[in-house]
Amino acid sequence: MKTSTAFASLIGGLLLTTTALAQAPSSAPAGTTGLCKDGSFWTGPTKKGACRGHKGVQTWYAASGAAAGAAAAPAPAATPAPAATATAAKKAAPAPSATAAPGGGPGMVWVNTPTHVYHCSGDRWYGKTKAGSYMTEAAAKAEGDHADHGKACQ
Repeated sequence: MKTSTAFASLIGGLLLTTTALAQAPSSAPAGTTGLCKDGSFWTGPTKKGACRGHKGVQTWYAASGAAAGAAAAPAPAATPAPAATATAAKKAAPAPSATAAPGGGPGMVWVNTPTHVYHCSGDRWYGKTKAGSYMTEAAAKAEGDHADHGKACQ
């Protein structure tokens, strides 16, 4: 009986040690919680759905599903969500990067060059897609780009 207890303690200790050693590399962006198999980083708070479209998770840095280095936020009150809301949350686009590309300004839009969609100032994707450039809304329309969800800037 003592042998199996000692063995269980040894296995538990090894698992904790392995978890403690998994730290995000210094080259990773702030808040990184995982490394995808294609070399990109994941910053989501949970491992579920992490690195979808990036060949899966290679290394998980966050402990217990919490974001690395982030303080735990208080849990919201438990209220059942409608099925439509839950489905919409699953289909939501990934969050944009934390900082916008330098540039922009009054009257300028951000054009996502691969998709030919432009985003207005104040939009969550303004200056934050992987590839794009700033230009006037008129110039974007002249190039054949269209407004995000058909909503022209005001």
